Amino acid sequence: MKQVLLTGLMVGFFLSSFLQNLPAQSVTANGLAKSAPLQDATAETVGMSTARLQRMDAVINEYIAKGRQAGVAVLVARNGKIVYHKAYGQDDIQAKTPLKRDAIFRIASQTKALTSIGLMMLFEEGKFLLDDPISKYIPAFKNPKMLDKYNEKDTTYTTVPAKREITIRHILTHTSGISYPSIGTKEAVAIYAKNKIPSGIGAPDGILLADAMTRLASLPLMHQPGDRWTYGLSVDVVGYLIEVLSGQPLDQFLRTRLFDPLGMNDTYFYLPTSKQNRLATLYTEDSTASIRPMPARGGVPADYPSRPGTYFSGGAGLSSTLYDYAIFLQMMLNGGEYNGKRILSPTTVRLITTNQIGDVNQGANKFGLGFSITSERSASRLPVSQGSYDWGGFFGTTYWVDPKEGIVGLLYTQKAPNSYGDLNDKFKVLVYQAILQMQAK
Repeated sequence: MKQVLLTGLMVGFFLSSFLQNLPAQSVTANGLAKSAPLQDATAETVGMSTARLQRMDAVINEYIAKGRQAGVAVLVARNGKIVYHKAYGQDDIQAKTPLKRDAIFRIASQTKALTSIGLMMLFEEGKFLLDDPISKYIPAFKNPKMLDKYNEKDTTYTTVPAKREITIRHILTHTSGISYPSIGTKEAVAIYAKNKIPSGIGAPDGILLADAMTRLASLPLMHQPGDRWTYGLSVDVVGYLIEVLSGQPLDQFLRTRLFDPLGMNDTYFYLPTSKQNRLATLYTEDSTASIRPMPARGGVPADYPSRPGTYFSGGAGLSSTLYDYAIFLQMMLNGGEYNGKRILSPTTVRLITTNQIGDVNQGANKFGLGFSITSERSASRLPVSQGSYDWGGFFGTTYWVDPKEGIVGLLYTQKAPNSYGDLNDKFKVLVYQAILQMQAK
């Protein structure tokens, strides 16, 4: 009897200890785990080393001291606890103002994941199926055509009918054949410019997403839908599809359905006046790769988005903070729930973060519904686990989520182009070398 009692007490002790140390979880009355908000904690509470994390200070400060970056901000969380959150260097070199942790960054293509998740919320409501043709909801995309012959001298071209319709899965995975203005194929850059298709960053006031996407629908694809992975305006089409299916402008939909429920209070397409003083200064490089303030380029003013606007680019338009975006990523890591707010089902998160492009490749990786998926090959190059998912933004922002190790990592700068992108990989190494206890398989 004493032995049974002792065993029961030991089980109770270990269960109590386990529950008390669930990193970002509280336990509800029915025994189900309920995620808590992201909070600061020591690295040791989640099996990491504070001393080892501090190794990144010297590395990042060296990049700043050598003039490779003006300022850098990082956030590392494990199991729902923030173990490192720092800003280094200067926001404004000329004014000598330090970069702060709550600075607002232009996240550019990091907008894509947020927009993609917005559409998948409507998927869960039965609004569409992934293999529906987008023309079912946006008729302008009916009977797409593919570029055949192109005359560079006068930007004229011939087309051939596409073999298949563009599906919603195609636009979520960048396999639609739609390219990008400015950074796409040379044919697409010229054709889109002639037809006034915006890149999504700094579009002139008065332009609407619906108008631009309707014009885009009439232009040729760069390849047959589903045949290749081509980075482009597909997620801007996703944003317009959200507007059609929800009956709301994209900014309102994301605000009411995603940002407000999660507490993402610093994420906007166009910053309110009260928050414009927190917008990080934008930099570029000269011919010697030295830092210079970024001038207006391609119609994009250096102070974008500190003015009102009407164009809500689902692929590039948002600005945000490290903390706000970490909340979004933690929701994904939690299986679609954060701080008691259920955004997606865990089954939908699983669908989103698995390979959706079959035998097609995105570089060395695969691609899900809005995220790049780390392949076995990529996982052998860096310590990031196979199956992790990630992306980044044009102005030097990057993130990843590692479900196996419970890691959310973000590194933000405001500089484009950037000759020193190797800092992104070094940052990942510095995060993983600080792990002392690996998660159970």
